[in-house]
Amino acid sequence: AHPTLQDYVLGSLMMSIFWYVVFFIAGMYQNWHLRSPFDEFFAVIKTSFSGCFIIVLFLLSDDKTNSFRLLFLLYFVIMTSCFVIFRFIARRIQIYLRKTKIIKIPAIIVGDLDSVVKFYSKSQENISWGFEIKGFIFTEAGKEEIDKKLSEQNMDILLNLGHVDEFLFIIKNNPVEEIIFAAKKPDPEMLIDLATLCENKGIRVKIEPNLYAHFTGQSRTQNIYGIPLIEINTCLQKPWESFMKRAFDIFFSFFVLLLGLPFWIIIAIIIKLDSDGNVFYTQPRVGKNNKLFMIYKFRSMVQDKRKDAQTAAWTKVGDPRVSKFGKFIRKTHLDEIPQFVNVLIGDMSVVGPRPEQPKFAEEFAAQLPYYNRRHLVRPGITGWWQVKYKPHVLDLDEIKNRIKDDFYYIENISIRFDFEILIRTVWCVLRGHGQA
Repeated sequence: AHPTLQDYVLGSLMMSIFWYVVFFIAGMYQNWHLRSPFDEFFAVIKTSFSGCFIIVLFLLSDDKTNSFRLLFLLYFVIMTSCFVIFRFIARRIQIYLRKTKIIKIPAIIVGDLDSVVKFYSKSQENISWGFEIKGFIFTEAGKEEIDKKLSEQNMDILLNLGHVDEFLFIIKNNPVEEIIFAAKKPDPEMLIDLATLCENKGIRVKIEPNLYAHFTGQSRTQNIYGIPLIEINTCLQKPWESFMKRAFDIFFSFFVLLLGLPFWIIIAIIIKLDSDGNVFYTQPRVGKNNKLFMIYKFRSMVQDKRKDAQTAAWTKVGDPRVSKFGKFIRKTHLDEIPQFVNVLIGDMSVVGPRPEQPKFAEEFAAQLPYYNRRHLVRPGITGWWQVKYKPHVLDLDEIKNRIKDDFYYIENISIRFDFEILIRTVWCVLRGHGQA
């Protein structure tokens, strides 16, 4: 029977949905109009190759399909050509809309007077960037003096929104989509504080390249084609990478819990015989986006009846609270096994920064304003810091060292890196690497 009009419509709808899902998973619906057209071109080729390969695999199940190579090549060439042409047209339309100011990106420039004025002048010369500068926030004091200098350069003094000390108040009263940092001699701590405020407000952050060193390790960066800026991007993984990481977490956790169930039961019995108290220990921890959750562990200490979270304390080397069997499971990290339940329900990941107690997290964040950026990802049972650390005591230097490792993981997060950490973890367990 010949296909009907309804068949064509249904088929077209299904293919549109399929390609939308493929391009979404590949991260192709991000802000590509500011990226290099060459980057986009090769990304389209890789994505269309993957999609065409999946479709042809389904077609191979049809006995009437004979020439696999010819079919794949023909479909790949046609679809890739269409995608490239349509995206090129969309890019040109976006550039035209920005030039005519139909599309605008409200932004505020932060920095010293000279740097702010220079970048503002560049943005006015390059209308296709799409920036609509709402004003300036200065890191220099003296509003009257700054107004005078702006007037001398024939610039509107109303663009002077105030000093950086009023940053939060200014962005509340001047809603924008982006904050651009431009400064000759930036204060690293101030930049990180302001970037954190922007992140909490959902405002995109862009910096001039000479400031990049002050943000390294805080989040991933993306070079912006044609604009002398680097975007601080808190989207650390592509959608397909996030999906794969979560799928691996679920599969691996289920496998560990189910395969080792008899062994975990034996551990539970020994804990009960070794000392009085519950088999499991629960404690509030800070997770992704600063959300609190209850972490599960095999109890390795004598029964802790403290109710007040303010008395929480890190375990010390040779801590007298650790039971005899508890010392063994802490050294081998077997006390962490129940945390795979946390992974299954989505509170944690197999690999990630170690979750901290709320009391300590608040104290560390007060002393280190960028501390909470480690909560951009799910905390992990194991992680880069966990496989490297040595017996430690609670102090600010230790936390700074831990944060460096956590930021290194966040900056380089990938499936490959997770596997490397897991292999290192196995070695740590065999060596009795844990602190007890």
